[in-house]
Amino acid sequence: MDDRGGSFVAVRRISQGLERGNTCHSTSGSTAWLGRGLSCVCAQSRESDARPSFDLTPSQEECLQRLQNRIDIAYDSSIPEHQEALRALWNAAFPEEELRGLISEQWKEMGWQGKDPSTDFRGGGFISLENLLFFATNFPKSFKDLLWKLEGDRSVWEYPFAVAGVNITFMLIQMLDLEAVSFNSTVKPRTMVGAVFLKFLSENESAFDLLYCITFKLMDHQWLAMRASYMDFNTVMKATRRQLERELLLEDITRLEDLPSYSLLTR
Repeated sequence: MDDRGGSFVAVRRISQGLERGNTCHSTSGSTAWLGRGLSCVCAQSRESDARPSFDLTPSQEECLQRLQNRIDIAYDSSIPEHQEALRALWNAAFPEEELRGLISEQWKEMGWQGKDPSTDFRGGGFISLENLLFFATNFPKSFKDLLWKLEGDRSVWEYPFAVAGVNITFMLIQMLDLEAVSFNSTVKPRTMVGAVFLKFLSENESAFDLLYCITFKLMDHQWLAMRASYMDFNTVMKATRRQLERELLLEDITRLEDLPSYSLLTR
């Protein structure tokens, strides 16, 4: 597939070092299929992924296993916790509009591709919903800015917000080597980027959720800088991943808040 390939359901713009981490710390906050036809370059394997794994301390392995357990949970519309998380996402996005049902045409307003968001979670799993909810809760201004495309000179045809969010979850899982395996053992990072992230994870259990927020905002920043439209989504995702990898490998980064792209976020 070339950089501009892949079909995509667009939405029209609405004007308006490893050894440092020895314990796993929890922080406050909430805790792939890609959209129908929304193919994502992040699903493609790369030769550079075939690298030796890094040794982990027992506490680092525990932190990583917990994250991989989250990743392994599929969204299930019959589970009350999952239903409540979806309602909470709606309330965070549209606090003044009552949701008529978990299956409703209203969901298209958020950038889901149909009236049932559960069909869009298949590739990202429940964690992709948790990521969106964490974003809405911890960075509500940035969340609303992206949802309503309030910043910059936008394309007439924009990326759908919610489905793009699922794609970002999926891309991060692959970039950081976080795929869990069927026999439930911890998958060690095979790249320096994955190893650096594990240091942050061992110091902040919400590191994946925070990195998601940074990445979503960075993706939109790249989108605007490239003056992108819906056919450019894969190209923008490639550029976002490259920039994120560069920032994670900067020598003076000791926490995710030190990443240059963190400054793009506003609460």
